[in-house]
Amino acid sequence: MILMEYITVSIRYNLPIFLLVFALLYPAMAQAEYGDVLMNNYSDDAGMRPVVFPHWFHRIRFRCKVCHADLGFKFEAGGNEINMLKIIDGEYCGACHNGEVAWSVESCDICHSGKPGTPTQVHHSTTSKLFTRTNNKQKGGK
Repeated sequence: MILMEYITVSIRYNLPIFLLVFALLYPAMAQAEYGDVLMNNYSDDAGMRPVVFPHWFHRIRFRCKVCHADLGFKFEAGGNEINMLKIIDGEYCGACHNGEVAWSVESCDICHSGKPGTPTQVHHSTTSKLFTRTNNKQKGGK
């Protein structure tokens, strides 16, 4: 009985510590959630994983106009010509991800965490299934 209590107490107090250490030592590929934007205009070509942009995480902190008016993001997945040089220069994501407001660009794996080969899309969006950039290219679009 005493052994059983020891095991129960040990698990209760040590499991959260174990899970935290495991998560820090073995970072997994981020799983996009509904509404996240997967950006892969340049990532695959550069040998990087696509960017997983957690839209709702940002949306609960900022009004739409902050990104879509003030920073110039278009309302279209893949509609922006975002690259790392622009971000480093403080454009687009770089306006906040500068090491002061949010982490800086040196933390590549935080953003570049999508599954390689995933096309640019709004994750689980019906529209992205109907109107993907590859469909637009086949029809003569950009």
